[in-house]
Amino acid sequence: MPYPLALRYLCALLVSATLLATQALADSEPIRYTVTAPDGVSLAVQEAGNPDGPAIVFVHGLLGSRLNWNAQVNSAQLQRYRMITYDLRGHGLSGKPSGAEAYTEGSRWADDLAAVLHATQARRPVLVGWSLGGAVISNYLARHGDDDIAGAVYVNGVIELSPEQIVAHPELYRDLNSADLQTHLETVRAFLKLCFDTQPDPDTFELLFANAAMASWDMQHAVQSMGIDAAKGLSNAGVPVLLLYGARDALIHAEPAIARAQQLNPHARSLLYAGSGHAPFLEESERFNRDLARFVDSAGK
Repeated sequence: MPYPLALRYLCALLVSATLLATQALADSEPIRYTVTAPDGVSLAVQEAGNPDGPAIVFVHGLLGSRLNWNAQVNSAQLQRYRMITYDLRGHGLSGKPSGAEAYTEGSRWADDLAAVLHATQARRPVLVGWSLGGAVISNYLARHGDDDIAGAVYVNGVIELSPEQIVAHPELYRDLNSADLQTHLETVRAFLKLCFDTQPDPDTFELLFANAAMASWDMQHAVQSMGIDAAKGLSNAGVPVLLLYGARDALIHAEPAIARAQQLNPHARSLLYAGSGHAPFLEESERFNRDLARFVDSAGK
């Protein structure tokens, strides 16, 4: 064909490719909205990935938010899933009620998760709970059962608040509640550093630190007495359960926590990442994403 025509044809192809790429990017833009818990707390929710894919609901840990799951939400490997994240009460952009009862009663956290599942109309999602998020899942299972979910993943999850499972840091947990702002923020920084055996890059750490500084002080004090019904929740779980822990966790004794969870639910499988601390989904994100995808696919069968 003549050169000018060929050039016009090439330009048209480039324009079409650009439009398709722009549309794909627009389609992958996160969706944000709020859900109201039964006690009136507003919960900030975000969705990403394929809205028609198998659903995963991520539940972050203490001093976190949905931003903790950026390595999953932004992973090309996981874009075929419908990924739902939300900020726990007292965290991120969710409501921060005053008073201890809003946080010590484990049923409230369970009802928050149930409200998110109902609002999203996610069809039998897999629940993924990190640290405190594991306690939220246990309370959800104890209160609401497992009929509406396909499986649960405990990522360095808190099983019980016992000295056999929780590493003792009395000064740290005391100073998280200090009335002195500098002491409080320095302790938040120290807590975050303990979350990682391999520290994140400075930009990521700064984001997580800003994230943590948004958390309610009332929540930080009260949550240390939060009720956790792991005995009922894990024992009654008939869906697949995966216990995924970093062996170098400085906040939770990984092996005793896994042993207790498997005592409550002998069918629970476990994976121990020898090179990770408390946050394997960030420290070894590619491996974690592969293992998560494998579990979600098998749980959905």
